[in-house]
Amino acid sequence: MARVDHLDATELRVFDDMTVEVALSIMAGAGVDHLLLCDGDDERTGSVSRAELAVHRESSAYTDHVRLRDVLGTPRPVLAPSSISL
Repeated sequence: MARVDHLDATELRVFDDMTVEVALSIMAGAGVDHLLLCDGDDERTGSVSRAELAVHRESSAYTDHVRLRDVLGTPRPVLAPSSISL
């Protein structure tokens, strides 16, 4: 089961082991363009946008088992809540 923390109206956190498919589904359902990522220790590790995931989803190497941490590679800066628009 996917864990999604609703921190406030502009910030959704998910674990980085979530699949791209589930992340895209959550974004669509919540009507957001970004998710904040957390590692297994619940520490923020970065963020991901719907557009970034769409690019990976269209890749010929993509499968529905690809996890967020696999497509993002190195840790990235976390978006500030004010920079996420709904």
